[in-house]
Amino acid sequence: MGSVAQFFGRAVGWHRQALALLLDAEAELRALESDEFPAATADVEQRRRAALLHDLARAGLRGWLGAKLDGTAVDLPLGGDAVPDRPMFVKVGEARPTSDSVFWAVAPFIGAGHLAVDADVRDPAVAAWLRGVLLRAAAALPDGTLRVLPVDGATLGSVFAAFRPLMDAEAWASPATDLARLRSVLDEAERQISAVQGGELDSPPVLLVAVAALPSGASRADWARLAAVAHAGPAARVHLLLAGWPPHTYGESAPRLDHTTFLTGAGEGWYRMSEPPGPHRLSDDGSGLAAPLRLDAGASEDLIAQVCRRLAATATVSRRTDFTSLMPRQIWQESSAAGLSAVIGRDGRESFTLSLNDATPHALLAGRSGAGKTNVLLVLLYALASRYSPDELGLYLLDFKEGVSFVEFTPTAADPSWVPHARTVGIESDREYGLAVLRTLTREMNRRAGALKAAGATSLTGLRALQPDTVMPRLVVVIDEFQVLLAGNDTIARDAVAGLEDLARKGRSYGIHLILASQTIAGIEALYTKKDSIFGQFPLRIALPGGSGILDNGNTAADALPVGTAIVNPAAGVAEENRTVRFPHADPKSVAAQRHTLWQSRAAVNDPPAVFAGYAEHHIDSDPLYGAFTPQVRRRQALVGRAVDVGLPTVGFALDAVPGRHVAVLGTSPVAADILHAAALSLVRQHDPGTARFVIASFAATADTVVDDLVATLTTGGHDVAELDAGQLRVLLKDLATTDSGPTSKPTYLVTFAADVIVPMLSERGPDRRTGLDDLRTVLRTGPGRGVHLLGWWRIARRFADTLGGSSGRDDVACLVALNVPANEIASLLGDHTLTWQPRTNRALLIDRHDQRTRLIVPFVRPGRHEDTEETGLP
Repeated sequence: MGSVAQFFGRAVGWHRQALALLLDAEAELRALESDEFPAATADVEQRRRAALLHDLARAGLRGWLGAKLDGTAVDLPLGGDAVPDRPMFVKVGEARPTSDSVFWAVAPFIGAGHLAVDADVRDPAVAAWLRGVLLRAAAALPDGTLRVLPVDGATLGSVFAAFRPLMDAEAWASPATDLARLRSVLDEAERQISAVQGGELDSPPVLLVAVAALPSGASRADWARLAAVAHAGPAARVHLLLAGWPPHTYGESAPRLDHTTFLTGAGEGWYRMSEPPGPHRLSDDGSGLAAPLRLDAGASEDLIAQVCRRLAATATVSRRTDFTSLMPRQIWQESSAAGLSAVIGRDGRESFTLSLNDATPHALLAGRSGAGKTNVLLVLLYALASRYSPDELGLYLLDFKEGVSFVEFTPTAADPSWVPHARTVGIESDREYGLAVLRTLTREMNRRAGALKAAGATSLTGLRALQPDTVMPRLVVVIDEFQVLLAGNDTIARDAVAGLEDLARKGRSYGIHLILASQTIAGIEALYTKKDSIFGQFPLRIALPGGSGILDNGNTAADALPVGTAIVNPAAGVAEENRTVRFPHADPKSVAAQRHTLWQSRAAVNDPPAVFAGYAEHHIDSDPLYGAFTPQVRRRQALVGRAVDVGLPTVGFALDAVPGRHVAVLGTSPVAADILHAAALSLVRQHDPGTARFVIASFAATADTVVDDLVATLTTGGHDVAELDAGQLRVLLKDLATTDSGPTSKPTYLVTFAADVIVPMLSERGPDRRTGLDDLRTVLRTGPGRGVHLLGWWRIARRFADTLGGSSGRDDVACLVALNVPANEIASLLGDHTLTWQPRTNRALLIDRHDQRTRLIVPFVRPGRHEDTEETGLP
């Protein structure tokens, strides 16, 4: 800190000296205008005093503020000649009181006021002068304190070309060359003034609006805004450097600018300088500097480029941010009562804070492939999770693309840590899973509505004000590639649209915030009549490169963005509200370190999130419900898989005495054998050894390995097991069908693989004119009441229907699992043509006609099933 104090002390001393020199210069200038000398000696005295003024100015303007801008200046030290809070005097030209005398004309600028010249940069002398003043200011001020907003309505920005290194380093903005961009510049200047006046910024940067020429079409309203900035700007470190002011428009006069030194053309390249801002005057009558002046010659573009490269090198370092630097030093220090906010990147050199609150409750995020959506989401979500505890924030995360966007929030085999705020994480999610999450959120919203009503509050903010100790965290719901959820125009899409609309309209009151991410929001059929009503609730827009489609019509600011930046707009994409934000790279090492910090700080009640990985197999051996089974269960179940629902609940069928409690697996996929294997093992676990009979019959070579494993497991476990061929099974069915109606000696489970193979054989009539199908149908109707249940695999749905005897026997097997069976065949089998079903790998449709259940499930398979078999995209 000693060097900083020394620098500041030197700077204060320099400015005091400059002020004293200015006072001396004012006295000398007033003396030049007096008649105290005889005419014979006047010229001599004027030359003497001009030389004195010249010496005073050279002594007062140290370093870059008065240096000759030629090759000798290139190695001058940078950033040591001025400080933002003290008036910075700058050389603006050379005054000539007589033909053979000259002194430097000096004007107060940054820290005091503004500079304006009435010609614009179409005059080469004005262009050079403007560049020279900008170079002096950029080189004199400490690094990181100056941000320049260039405006050039005459040369399309070429006058600022030499300053390109500073633009690339984002210390300067790119030139505004049209009226819309000029107004954006004024917006930014006005925002800084308002922020300082409102106490939101304690130490703002110096913001310099440098106008080379006003764009055509600038109106009196634009002039008035410039005048307002001139009036209020110096107190907020906002300054103007204007060429072409006042604008020359027939019949209209521009407003005069406060706190401004004016340079007015006097013909033949000469200018007059007005009184500068401040209490000290150059003349008694307020006419300004008595001597005419030539504008400062400025600097060559080569010198400017060399100096700017030096400045840009340090500017690049100072603007650079990383993931770790955005995380707070102490986690979980904020309250979400009034909303959520987090620093997620930089706007130029300033930190940028994004907020989710009542004013900006929901956000749309878009960008082309590779634009960095996943990176932005990681930065935003980790920044929020680091500021707000799990009692203040909950996360629901859904990813519908083939990727691993949200794996960083979940425990894995390699890393057991997770983000304790995560409630539900979907990776490569099914549409059905997304709909289940929306329904879960709707139930939570309705629960919160009841709590608010009971407390007499109308919003979460109001509830937290009335009951500060209430634990009701805000929920952030992120749906990446959300258009997949709404694809088509089926029941799922329609229900999902209705759920999104409900949450978007009401969620803000109950602390539920939606972030929808996609490459585009165009062409979503299910939204044709709902697009405005839903997206109108999303004022916050984050447009990555190629994501201008989510901004207002005509706002194409995101089209040419570099990767790593985004247009963040809190006003539904209106161009005037654009902010260009640079995001850090969420590198895996830093993300993992922050995740461990959060995980290690979790409370004992913070369970891991409910994770749905769409690509994952599920095995009966690792199922929690299967592991909890004992022979003392009240109602035995045949487990077949995990529901595609929040928490992935285990699903199966209750096998009790109700007629029809049998299981049929339909489809040609060998996964059917795995499902029967899992169902049988789950029943085994619910019986003591020897207390149940398992009859195994297999008629498909593809099931041999599964059957051998099942028989070996049953035998090793001491259970009563028999493996039958077709003829033996026919005899058993006849015996079970003709035995009296009393219960069997022990529960009996008939497990048949590829039962459709024996349907023709069972159709044959015996000596008593009965067929095996007659016996099977009798067993199906009466078996459950006697403790007999069938678990069968039919590869052909039509054969299954024939087995039941057509529609009249539908209810004789109430429990169905459909694999690669077309929807129309299942619909015909059930007599329900409203059924929505699309066969696909690692999925099955569970149907329980007694419980009125139809659910998408991930079926239980043997480990490696989907790795070792070619299933042509089917289950």
